[in-house]
Amino acid sequence: MTPAAFAIPGDLGRPTGGYAYDRHVLRLLPTFGVDPVHVPLPGSFPAPTDADLAETSRLLLAQDWRSPLLIDGLAYGAFPTGMAAGLAGRVVALCHHPLALETGTPPARAAELKRLESAALGYAAAVIVTGHGTRDLLVSEFGVDAARITVAEPGVERSQRARETPFGQPLKLLAAGSLSPRKGYEVLIEALVPLAALPWHLTIIGAGDETSSYPTSLRTLITARGLAGRITMMGAMSDAELDGHYRSSDMFVMASHFEGYGMVLTEALARGLPIVTTLSGPGAAALPDSAAQKVPPGDAGELSGALAYLIGDTVARQRHADAAWASASALPRWQDTARIIADVLKSVRP
Repeated sequence: MTPAAFAIPGDLGRPTGGYAYDRHVLRLLPTFGVDPVHVPLPGSFPAPTDADLAETSRLLLAQDWRSPLLIDGLAYGAFPTGMAAGLAGRVVALCHHPLALETGTPPARAAELKRLESAALGYAAAVIVTGHGTRDLLVSEFGVDAARITVAEPGVERSQRARETPFGQPLKLLAAGSLSPRKGYEVLIEALVPLAALPWHLTIIGAGDETSSYPTSLRTLITARGLAGRITMMGAMSDAELDGHYRSSDMFVMASHFEGYGMVLTEALARGLPIVTTLSGPGAAALPDSAAQKVPPGDAGELSGALAYLIGDTVARQRHADAAWASASALPRWQDTARIIADVLKSVRP
């Protein structure tokens, strides 16, 4: 077995796509000859305090120098240049999406994050990304050599097909993902305002950052638009609970401004759900057109039209659902993801 350390900031159990990815990889790496040690890093990243940076340095330098360090980009992208340089040759950087591109980041902070992440990635022995679009961004905008980047798309396991809501009841719409401005939930809420006469109910599943006012602003917007009885915000939940919501929904909707991949889209495909999504990244663009309605990010009018089409047309909705279910068999599995990462880790010789 090849020993390795997997450094992840914050609570590994957080219900976000990035943390779910890390959990699956950590669990499956031993299957492919890598023995990972989970190294929990402070949860303040990507805005660490000086004390947290010192603790992070201590934790990483305490790992066996002969072992590669797989470091989640939520932390690694914010490392000071000197700290990244001190780990040169040991690090495999896992970039879910560049920190500088997080929606709502002030321009000065975004520029600083881009400078830090570009320098840190330059010192990494290898870089793993979760989608081809992120690879292209790192090459064109962050100066990373394409030869050092490996794409390991998120996996998905085949699930039971979603059950249709009985005739005469409101259609169940589902949106899932962390409550952050990048996810565009405010655009989704505005898109649903003109559709109040149609039979639907939206459930939003996801947790917000404890320091963010965004979840509160969404609740305020829902009430102000007269949709308090039509939209339910559920907060975080377990994987099993989330699976239950996928399988009992009629449609999945994603309104993100930007996604490095968009794991929730493949999770929806795996349950045979028709999808309405923004073209927010390569994951959305790669969806079969027969399974998804695709609209520009940030355009509430276009999103509203796509939702109205599928809500109002039973035949079209069933056609999209059948296409989603048929396409699910071609999706990568988590075993495929872990195998790719294990091969990269085994190739690194600190």
